[in-house]
Amino acid sequence: MPSSLHEVLVEMFRTRPALATELLAGPLAVPLPDHDSTRVEPAAFTELPAPEYRADTVVVLTAAQAPVLAVIVEIQLNRDPAKRWTWPIYLAGLRGRLRCPAVLLVVCLDPTVARWCAIPIELGPGATLAPLVLGPQLVPVVTDPTHAARAPELAVLSAIAHGGDPARGLVLDALLGAFAAVDPDRAALYCDIVLAALPAAAGRYLEALVTATYEYQSEFARRYVAEGRAEGEAAGRAEGEAAGRAEGEARAVLAVLEARGVDVADEVRVRITGCRDLDQLDAWVRRAATAASAQDLFA
Repeated sequence: MPSSLHEVLVEMFRTRPALATELLAGPLAVPLPDHDSTRVEPAAFTELPAPEYRADTVVVLTAAQAPVLAVIVEIQLNRDPAKRWTWPIYLAGLRGRLRCPAVLLVVCLDPTVARWCAIPIELGPGATLAPLVLGPQLVPVVTDPTHAARAPELAVLSAIAHGGDPARGLVLDALLGAFAAVDPDRAALYCDIVLAALPAAAGRYLEALVTATYEYQSEFARRYVAEGRAEGEAAGRAEGEAAGRAEGEARAVLAVLEARGVDVADEVRVRITGCRDLDQLDAWVRRAATAASAQDLFA
């Protein structure tokens, strides 16, 4: 996974702090105090002696503007023994600053790392810190596009955690609802980070979904697909601009069919790659999203 994955996941909690409360109250079953708002708190603990200690994100639940629970959110992609010394400092500093209860929520995408993070931290005789760890198996499975649109960051986590599972179709289909609910730049960022985290087959499926379904609904998808087709267009550019565009469209048709597990016979492949009618290729891209067989393209 790219190093930017950590920063994108952190930014998701900063953008939508309610994501932390949804994860605590949902899969982790943590009872939350009554509250009327959720905000992001500065994550640097400058009141502590040097060096400065900085958490990934701090989310605060408030009631009548008073803090009632502080949540330190840490994105942990790998084992880091130093965190077992700094996490207790984060909690003590935040609890002292806000004068309210504080909890540590650790989000992991690897089950082995999650198990390591969940090991209780012995602070001393009679004192133990047990981090609340959200491993991939506890990330809610979002399969409803409407739900994904209401909670796009949760849908992104769901796609990263479960998009490689055998039933990935429903999870990745729902992700399109999340893309539609956010601005184009954030949708492109979320799509890129999910693609980077998915296995190859699941990544091809998501690319096919964006190509065949989403490109006709938003500027984001049109831009995204245009980038994906650039390679095909470049390959055919030597034959002229129209040939390059046709090459890109033909590759898009085949990519959609391949990602959906539709067999493509050699004669069908030749017919698709040999077509230079852009309108016809565009129609085939649309039909490929639902075609039960490659021959259905030509019905």
